[in-house]
Amino acid sequence: MKETQPNHQRILIVGSSGAGKSTFSRKLGELWDLPIVHLDALFWQPGWNPLPRAEFMTKVKYELTKPQWIIDGNYDSSIELRAKYADLIIFLDFSNVLCLYRACKRAWTYRGKTRPDMGTDCKEKIDWEFVQWIWSYPKDIRPKMLDFLAHTHTDVVTFKSPKEVDQWLLNIQTKKSESST
Repeated sequence: MKETQPNHQRILIVGSSGAGKSTFSRKLGELWDLPIVHLDALFWQPGWNPLPRAEFMTKVKYELTKPQWIIDGNYDSSIELRAKYADLIIFLDFSNVLCLYRACKRAWTYRGKTRPDMGTDCKEKIDWEFVQWIWSYPKDIRPKMLDFLAHTHTDVVTFKSPKEVDQWLLNIQTKKSESST
């Protein structure tokens, strides 16, 4: 696993739905004192209405010009652009079984509510199309993501399990504690 420095200021977090991108970005943002941008919150308008692509890209470009950020989300329409600005990409490469379990758990936890990383008035839901997307991620999207990451000039860290993520965050926390004493 690649060791990263706290001098990373522009971080992308990608992976399947249900992998925990938003939770991870919040934890890392706290540790490194970086602002968080959730792409779902930019894209989804009240009642699950998508923002037109041109408007979405304008919002993404605006966020990219800022000196510091953690941006979580997939949105392959903007991944190349986001990667050009990023100095670190973190790929949560978890199994579809785990991601589907987490998405279902999240749907239950936030049933009837809008979660903090989602657009306004987008009450949590899970439907068959979303389940299929998560289930097919390893076959349909993961190979493209791996190819993209292999050819980017940005630092990349890939985590294969939540345990690896937890250990990495613990290492950062430990280093932060040691440097402040």
